[in-house]
Amino acid sequence: MEEIESFIQSFVRNNGFEGVVVGVSGGVDSALVVSLCTRALGKERVLGLILPDRDSAKESTRLALKLCRELGIEHEVISITSALRKLRVYRLFPPAWLFPRKVQESYVKGKWQSLSKDPYIDDLLNRGNETFRKGLAYYRIKHRVRMCLLYFEAEKRNYAVAGCVNKTELMTGLYVKWGDNAADFEPISHLYKTQVLELARWLRIPSEILERAPTPDLIPGITDEFVLGLSYADLDRILMKMEKKEDLSSEDPKLVQRVRQICEAARRRKIQNVRIDSSNCV
Repeated sequence: MEEIESFIQSFVRNNGFEGVVVGVSGGVDSALVVSLCTRALGKERVLGLILPDRDSAKESTRLALKLCRELGIEHEVISITSALRKLRVYRLFPPAWLFPRKVQESYVKGKWQSLSKDPYIDDLLNRGNETFRKGLAYYRIKHRVRMCLLYFEAEKRNYAVAGCVNKTELMTGLYVKWGDNAADFEPISHLYKTQVLELARWLRIPSEILERAPTPDLIPGITDEFVLGLSYADLDRILMKMEKKEDLSSEDPKLVQRVRQICEAARRRKIQNVRIDSSNCV
């Protein structure tokens, strides 16, 4: 933990920033990042932005607000619903607010599974039928709009944008390119999800946040483990063994195959800013 706090302090100091902005979602990753930034820099130099839209769970906003107040940091809730409406995003799918949250979640889960034999792999590879691809565009733009607001508020204050992506997400592609992976620095990108949870417990992050099922909260009912098709405990254990080139014979072959499949497909998400390299020109 001390190493992360030192990293935050050094990055802010060496690059001439006056503080940091964190997008606080009500999940454990952003909770850990905003807590570490507050410990490292002091509450006067941290801004927490809570950026819900019409599909966000009310619980997410409540928990994010509670955490920011407990930390004593400056914070603001800015709904991105009107921006998404003006961008005509909501025209892709009918409004869901007429139905109870449980009904929304059940419908979305069923739709997710019905549109593809393996939705997450198709997501990583940007393939699928027209309706499925519209769904990808529908949820991804939300993090990109949030990224714009984070930088808008950061640049007014000469603050850096702190990212909240962890190592498991980076390895499996569980992020939105040019969205939640767009930041000036990443304090927890070296930590697997299970390590994030462990450090968060040590820092006494509220149990309400720790015990929530990890979710991107972009569309109702879709959790990380539901999308991935396996638990974080299994995923991280196998990823760690793969990284260390350890024997995998004790693992369920089906789970190992799933993890390899996800990691291979996730390589596509890393494609960005491809240029002609003059060194390759003959």
